[in-house]
This record gives sequence, C-alpha cells and structure tokens, in this order.
Amino acid sequence: MPLPVLIVLHQEHSSPGRVGRLLVERGHTLDIRRPCLGEALPDTLGAHAGAVIFGGPQSANDVHDYVKAEIDWIGVPLAEAKPFLGICLGAQMLARTLGARVAPHPEGLVEIGYYPIRATGAAEALLAPPPDAEADLCELWPDHVYHWHREGFELAEGAELLAAGETFPNQAFRYGPAAYGIQFHPEVTHQMMCRWTVRGSERLSLPGARPSRAHFLDRLQHDGRIRLWLDAFLDHWLASGRVSPA
Repeated sequence: MPLPVLIVLHQEHSSPGRVGRLLVERGHTLDIRRPCLGEALPDTLGAHAGAVIFGGPQSANDVHDYVKAEIDWIGVPLAEAKPFLGICLGAQMLARTLGARVAPHPEGLVEIGYYPIRATGAAEALLAPPPDAEADLCELWPDHVYHWHREGFELAEGAELLAAGETFPNQAFRYGPAAYGIQFHPEVTHQMMCRWTVRGSERLSLPGARPSRAHFLDRLQHDGRIRLWLDAFLDHWLASGRVSPA
C-alpha cells in the first residue's frame, strides 16, 4: 500500500484541492498538518511518500516562529532525497532554505489570475515520453497558469529553472533529484477559486491583478491543460524519490 503524503497547510480551512484528490486517487492517504495551529512536522519522512507545502497569506520572510520552523524543516526531505513539492509560499520557502532571496516585485506588481509561462528545455525533458509512447507528454506543460501572489523568488545556486514568466521570471524549478518549487497554483478547483476571489476581493485591485470575471473565463480556456500537466507531473514527482542521485 502506498505511503501517506505529508500535506502542510497554512490556514484552518485551507484545502489541498486537486493535488490532494489526485494523490488519494493514486492510493495515498493525506497526513495533513497545520504548523500555524501548533501542529508539529515529523523529524523524518521515512514513513511518508513525500511532502507538499502549499500556499497561504504568510510571507516566507515573516518572523512567525512556525514560518521559520517550516523553512528549516525543508532540510529533512532534502537530506533524505524524498519527493518535496512547494507551491507558491511553499516554493518561496524552498528558495529561502536554499539561500535564495524572496521579495515583492520592484514595481509593486502582483500576479493574481492566469498569466503566461514558458517551459524550459529541462522542463520538457522531465515529462518526455519513451520513444514508443503515443502521446507527446512534453506538450502537456501549460502555457498559462493560475497565480495568487505578490512575492517571487530568485533562483538558488544549483537549482534548475523549469518555467519562466514575464513579471516574475522564476516560475518553477528543481533542486536535486526530488525537490520542486512552483510559483503557481495547479491545485485550485472551481470552488476554491470562488472562495479566493470573494474573500480576497480587495487584492483584485492591486497593480497587475486580473479582474474576477477574467479568472473564470480564463479557467475555461486553460484549466484542461493544467489538469493534464498536473496528472503527469505528480507521477514523475512521486517516482523521483525512488531514483538515486547521480
């Protein structure tokens, strides 16, 4: 039976969304922890298939004890070469762990809504199918993804850029055999988008943010490709912990 996946959330009512559903479909249980509510993270991931740290309203530069503790804790999956995925805030925490800077855009711009990204050659190689495969999985990398952030991360030394954007250049990266950080939110469901655009409506007026209506119209156009990418990516991510470092 597959091992559970550690899920780290940053608000009481946050959800792992589509990522959680796809992991459960693969036979994994979800070990959900919320350090912001005082729940501890494990000393080892020996009993887990991997770990995902999701986004949240916090900043990776916050002085909260639990934020600092999460950043330090990322050293556990890195040391054990266990699959680690940081999404938005989680990616920024991974960048901080690796010594990279996390900061707002110098002109105060944000990304809230769908924005274009460009996959690198390294990203396409990750999901490239075997020669006899019928589907060209490298085409699954989405060209638009959903964002909700005002800070971005620099690329740490030794990290490999997987996707780039215009406003925030670094959108996805890999470090080592099994650690990934993505600035965007492939986990977002329609219900989550409704909740975010209502409860966070004041952020839709920030410079660069897309209006609420555009979130839902763009979802109709881009979400199908994001779903296909996430399905293929999670299989690769889960298998990365079984690959010995070169």
